[in-house]
Amino acid sequence: MDRQRIDKWLWHARIVRTRTAASLLANGGQVRVNGVRIDNSSRRVAVGDVITVTLDRVRILKVLAFAGRRGSADATRGLYEDLDPGPLGRAAGDAVATREPGSGRPTKRDRRDLDRMLRRNDIQR
Repeated sequence: MDRQRIDKWLWHARIVRTRTAASLLANGGQVRVNGVRIDNSSRRVAVGDVITVTLDRVRILKVLAFAGRRGSADATRGLYEDLDPGPLGRAAGDAVATREPGSGRPTKRDRRDLDRMLRRNDIQR
């Protein structure tokens, strides 16, 4: 199998729950293949195509393989490579403010320190 319908591939890769939902995404213009918006669910994808899907967030996926049937979630991870840059486009080495687990809610002092660190103190409230 060298090509597969986009709705079938999205369903097999477990991007959506049902094939009907995959078809609605494709027909609704919320799927792009290699940067081109598609308007029908019968569009065929090949290995190496880059698919952009708009769900609750934008997902960028590269097609690596096809499946004959829908398998487990672990088995579907081999069908695509996730090209998503991460939350808010943040690079992998950027620092993130973290708190120790179980330390409770932040105090007012903690919030002010965080605001100073993130330079939110310039905002007038």
